[in-house]
Formats: sequence, C-alpha cells, structure tokens
Amino acid sequence: MKTNLDGLYEEYGRYIYHLCLKLTRNKEEAEDVMQDVWVKVVHNSPRIENVDNMKAWLTTICMNTFRDRYRKGVRRSKHVMNQPDTLDVPLLDLVPSGNLTPSEVLEKNDIELMVRTKISELDAIYRKTIEYFYVHQYSLIEISELMKVSIGTVKSRLFRAKKYLKEMMIQDDTVQEYVMA
Repeated sequence: MKTNLDGLYEEYGRYIYHLCLKLTRNKEEAEDVMQDVWVKVVHNSPRIENVDNMKAWLTTICMNTFRDRYRKGVRRSKHVMNQPDTLDVPLLDLVPSGNLTPSEVLEKNDIELMVRTKISELDAIYRKTIEYFYVHQYSLIEISELMKVSIGTVKSRLFRAKKYLKEMMIQDDTVQEYVMA
C-alpha cells in the first residue's frame, strides 16, 4: 500500500498543492491544508481501490479540508475572514458571519424557505443527494456508499439536482420578484 500512496503523491502532489495555494492564497496555510489532505488520504487508503476518478476524489478531500479549516477559523474568531474575490466555493457563503442585521436575518430566512421548498419539490433521488452533500456534508464517496451507486452517478445526480433546482427557482415568479426587488 505504501508504494501506491507514494505513486499517488508523485502523480497528484503538485496539483493538490496548487489547489491549496489557490484556495488559501498563503504558502504556509496551503502547506498546512495539503498536509491535512494527505493525512486524510492515508486514513482513507483502504477505499482507494474503489475510486473511479482519483483526481476528483482528491479534489473533494482538498475542498472539504479547506472548508473545515475555514469554519474552524470562523468559529474561533467570531467573524468571517475576507475571502479572495476569485474563490469559487459558494458553500462558504453559508457560514454564519456573526451578527446580522434584522433585515439580513429576514432575508436569509426567506431565501432559506424558498430554497427548502424548491428542494422538497425535487424527485426523491435528487433531493436525497442534495441533502447528503450540502446539509449533512457527506463526501461523494460516503454518498455513493449510502446510495449504493458509483461516485460518477452521485456527481451526475448532484449536477442534475442543482440544474433542476435552478430551473425551478427561475420559473417561480415569487422567487423572481424577491430577487429582482
């Protein structure tokens, strides 16, 4: 197993480091995140044989590790750190940012209700996939094990669920009025 992990590191180490650097924009922090990623990879090494797309699996581990570290920092500091403008991780926007104004609380509650309502209207398979990934924060591997399907199927379902959810939101006049107001 050791040579397999060594080969994995040789093949994807630079990619993971550059992804960590892009997310953190800080060399030392990127190295810390990368170290945490490889600790998780070693911990989950028995699952490696079942991975369909290694790069996607490693990317998921990296993104989840970054999110976990980010959330810990937010909890400790009681305020949201400034995110880089180019960061493409929309889930980070869901992390509470301390004290919200009353209008922000109302707006947040309205949006959450609209999204929950639309999610509940999705087919069960898509609704469950979204709940596992976004609500319960399961990895793609964990979802594939729970649903007894391949990781590729989970990715497809997640992609389609988001697409259908977006279409439903766009078609809803109430949502459009709220967003445009």
